[in-house]
Amino acid sequence: MSFFAILLALLLEQARPLSRDNPAHSVFRSWSRWARHALDAGQMSHGWLAWGLAVTVPALLSALIFWLLSAIHLLLGFVWLVLALYLTLGFRQFSHHFTAIRVALESGDEAGARAALSRWKNADTTTTSREVFLRQVIDYSVISAHRHVFGVLACFVVFAALGLGPAGAVAYRLAEHVSRRWTDGVPGLPEHASNKAARAAWRWIDYAPVRVTALFFAVVGHFEEAIANWRQEGPSADNDQLLLAATAGAMNLRFSQNSLSGGQDAPQLAHLAGVVGLVWRSVVFWLVLLALAMIVRFI
Repeated sequence: MSFFAILLALLLEQARPLSRDNPAHSVFRSWSRWARHALDAGQMSHGWLAWGLAVTVPALLSALIFWLLSAIHLLLGFVWLVLALYLTLGFRQFSHHFTAIRVALESGDEAGARAALSRWKNADTTTTSREVFLRQVIDYSVISAHRHVFGVLACFVVFAALGLGPAGAVAYRLAEHVSRRWTDGVPGLPEHASNKAARAAWRWIDYAPVRVTALFFAVVGHFEEAIANWRQEGPSADNDQLLLAATAGAMNLRFSQNSLSGGQDAPQLAHLAGVVGLVWRSVVFWLVLLALAMIVRFI
């Protein structure tokens, strides 16, 4: 069921991408804001309580709905899985930014490409070199692909195998959302307890999924270089830092002064197409593994 739900959700998302102001995401944003303002009274326990209400309650509710619908008819449970995945994963939630940058660069409009990146990530690109700019584009695109697709898939598969339906996908998406949105502290003043809780929870939740994504990139790319970069980062590496290091190796790119740069290339325009290829090969790899698992289960 998981394989077909993922496949159908990806196809639907390609055919009918969600708009940024879609009702479901608006409800999620409103819910997380309410939970934070209602429960974050300054102590760390309040921050964790706000995070738990914002993230775990919708995840458990999604599992409950799955159980109830599946009890009525398995097809209803399957439809709920597809809908939840359609709302929580998808390339089109970020790929239009990447496409706009790539098209501008291919047409020679570097200023337009830099402006597009600034609109996407609010990053200052006016004084950066072309190499650094391309590296930023690749960095943001790889991290977005992980958070919108591969991380969601990893959590969904694990929780679905435990009988919790789409709870993993919902929890991952909301945990990423609050870790990104609950960062409006005033410089010079103590950080909100909910900010600390959201960031700490996100590091733990994304710990395993980001390593699965890095491994998949290594398998479908330059394996030895990806693993070498991964090992160089060490076990205490930041999640995003580890993913980018593995991606650099998988694409045979030199991303930083610390990279194993022997024989590796600096980012070029052609590497943007390489990012697309790496991501899609990883998606196919995911689907193949799920299909094999489904076949083995029924043998």
